[in-house]
Amino acid sequence: MVADSAASNRWRLLRWFISSATCSVPQAAGPIAFSLVALGLTGDASRGAAIVLAMTLAQVVGAVPIARLGRNWPAATFLRVLVGVRTAALVLLSALAAGGAPFIWLILAAVVGGSVNGAAHGYLRSVLNALAPASRLPRALGIAATLNELTFVLAPVAASGLGTISPVFAVLALAGLGAIPMLLVPQTRSTSVEGVLHAGGSVLSPSILLWLMCAAAGGATVAAIEIGAVALALRFGYEPALAFLFTVPLCLASVAGGIWVSLRNRMATRMAVVAKLSIMTLGAALVALEQSVAMTVLGAVLVGSVLAPLGTYYSLALDTLAPPHRRAEVFALLRTANSSGVIVASAILTAASLSATSVAVAGLMFLATSTVASAMYRHQSRTRQV
Repeated sequence: MVADSAASNRWRLLRWFISSATCSVPQAAGPIAFSLVALGLTGDASRGAAIVLAMTLAQVVGAVPIARLGRNWPAATFLRVLVGVRTAALVLLSALAAGGAPFIWLILAAVVGGSVNGAAHGYLRSVLNALAPASRLPRALGIAATLNELTFVLAPVAASGLGTISPVFAVLALAGLGAIPMLLVPQTRSTSVEGVLHAGGSVLSPSILLWLMCAAAGGATVAAIEIGAVALALRFGYEPALAFLFTVPLCLASVAGGIWVSLRNRMATRMAVVAKLSIMTLGAALVALEQSVAMTVLGAVLVGSVLAPLGTYYSLALDTLAPPHRRAEVFALLRTANSSGVIVASAILTAASLSATSVAVAGLMFLATSTVASAMYRHQSRTRQV
């Protein structure tokens, strides 16, 4: 009987891992798939960025309000609803593209799909609390981070290949893969408790804001490298196709970091977190210096190596800091903070040079690291006084 229960729990957790990996497919494959759609409709592939931007901005705006709508629902049930809305929006987008509809309608469909994305990831993360005990959460989050990085490596390749057949088919494929959580996410008991739904507890306390700021700075740092990879290749005299020299090492280092977290299965200390933030700051600074290809690649590797450990820590820290009835909102904010960092890096890169962007994100990382180190010092001082 015990063996059957253990096997059932492992199967439920496996279903969650698959759901977590596939939930990110639309975001990972979207930039290429939407660029190919835009190229076919308007003759300008760069207009696909407008669809991505619309989805990302809608995610930032809709994350918390939409997450609040699901407080009376079981987390898995509301997650299925959110994923269903996103899937319907992507299918509509592909139908509009196939029919040659005005481009603005594709953007509006993207807004609908993006608006539920942050809340969906928030509820997906909250489901994990019902599937894994606290002692195993670091390992589970490490595995999820590793799978997420693999998704962001493989999904764009798949979108590019499918797009050569048909851009519309590529969008339908990413919609289908992104819908898998509707079928696989395990059902959990409702965490809603009568009388608790309207209890106090802020989702924007100083402690929570601290880790959201770190997540945003990290998201901006990674985005600056990934979005600026082509510009970096050109800066060093290489062909644009060799942009992978900077993105692949970052992704591989991130996968290795996720594996390390999974094997260690332990929440990092705050001192270790400051050290990891310092490593990311150093990596961002090496990229900003643009001294050589080797130095820049080393910077990308340093950034990637601590990406999963830091992301895991943020998730675990927010798990303890968030009011129990508002965890989904806080996890949605964590996803939104990362997306906000991407938006900041993209905006700076659009308005200024690659060098200015790299310096700006390195400055953001230094600010985040300094703030955490200062907060830790004050906490230790108060502890000694007590």
